[in-house]
Amino acid sequence: MHTPEPHIIISPPGPEAQRILAREAQYVSPSLPKAYPLVVHHAKGAHVWDVDGNRYLDFTTGIAVTNLGHCHDRINAAIHDQVDRLLHMSNADFTHPEYSELCERLATLAPGATPKKVLLSNSGTEAVECAIKLAQHSFRGQRPHSLAFYGAFHGRTAGSLAYTASGHRQRQWFKVISGVEHIPYPNTYQEKDIDHLDTLATTLFREKDPKLFSSVIMEPIQGEGGYLVPPLWYMQKLKRLCEEHGILFIADEVQTGMGRTGAMFCMEHYGIEPDIITLAKGIANGLPLGATIAKAEIMDSWGPGAHASTFGGNPVACRAALAVIEELTEKGVLEHCQAMGIYLRRQLLSLLQRHRTIGDVRGMGLMVGVEFVGDRSTREQAPTLRDAFVHRCFESGLLLLGCGPSAVRVIPSLNVTKEEIDAGIAIMDRVLRERELLPSP
Repeated sequence: MHTPEPHIIISPPGPEAQRILAREAQYVSPSLPKAYPLVVHHAKGAHVWDVDGNRYLDFTTGIAVTNLGHCHDRINAAIHDQVDRLLHMSNADFTHPEYSELCERLATLAPGATPKKVLLSNSGTEAVECAIKLAQHSFRGQRPHSLAFYGAFHGRTAGSLAYTASGHRQRQWFKVISGVEHIPYPNTYQEKDIDHLDTLATTLFREKDPKLFSSVIMEPIQGEGGYLVPPLWYMQKLKRLCEEHGILFIADEVQTGMGRTGAMFCMEHYGIEPDIITLAKGIANGLPLGATIAKAEIMDSWGPGAHASTFGGNPVACRAALAVIEELTEKGVLEHCQAMGIYLRRQLLSLLQRHRTIGDVRGMGLMVGVEFVGDRSTREQAPTLRDAFVHRCFESGLLLLGCGPSAVRVIPSLNVTKEEIDAGIAIMDRVLRERELLPSP
């Protein structure tokens, strides 16, 4: 068994990684962003090996996808068993047992007592497409407008792109569908937009009748927007506003769902039953799968042919998801995530006390954001410093990702150990000392 510390034997990118990256430059679409030149060969648990033999500690989990660690034994065994039995059967025309079994598990696990129904897809953006189509269909097209939030990321396909507002390049030169209005997402650290719900009645709802809005879609913790955590009262007030005007509340749990925040669904922390929930990422621990969960009366508003998918709910992905749910509900993983989340935030707060360039630590469970600042007194954001920090951590063997203008997301696997957290914190501490020209302790 290897130690939790990473092992860098050649400065990345090594010669094999450079060869593959050169081939990518020649043949692969340049639209794919790269955080840094990592070329992965294999992975296990919390560790990733590149093609040159370097071993990294992974605090990205493939962007909150491999929630139970890379190549989890139980999940991989379920995958192998299913591959040998049935690889594909399109649910657009037929079905297989795993599809309805997974839908039943998701429907019964979703927050609230209202009966639910589920439609499976291939990804988060498809789950969002389904949700926004369903919301509009349930009103028979009589409510053409929707609400979303600045800083949100809901996907890059044509429909969901209209709701995404986390970066101009994602929408630049594309004509998005009309009818989507964006409002600010609350930022408690920067003390911005906490009370803007009170102004809706005198601003947006003065221009457009709230009865023309079919839905509001919101990430319970804003992901790419900076791992922003809204106050409990804010979320409950938004839900009341939706109920007042008959607007459907869509919770985008693509990144927050499947145990990431210490509960199966992040909305459980707020005590809210959404009308529609979207899932993907961690649902199948690495296989492509998305899900849209809706109150049964809403899902029953459309009939055969209104929405379907050739590959959505693939039997292999469904078996992986069923194994994920079994692991999350039977093995104490959620309780472990809560405990390790507390420990991780405590260790990150200790970094905040020692390093002037960290302004804030926030999150739930093992979905934690670290805000970098140029000046803590003014809370001036520091994107250049953040980017340099992430890249230097990569060179030192720790995989991290940025989010928002100047934050870093720390998202290890839900079964991460204290030793692995300590190893990651030690690297972060060392890199911060280098950046701040501080002596070693």
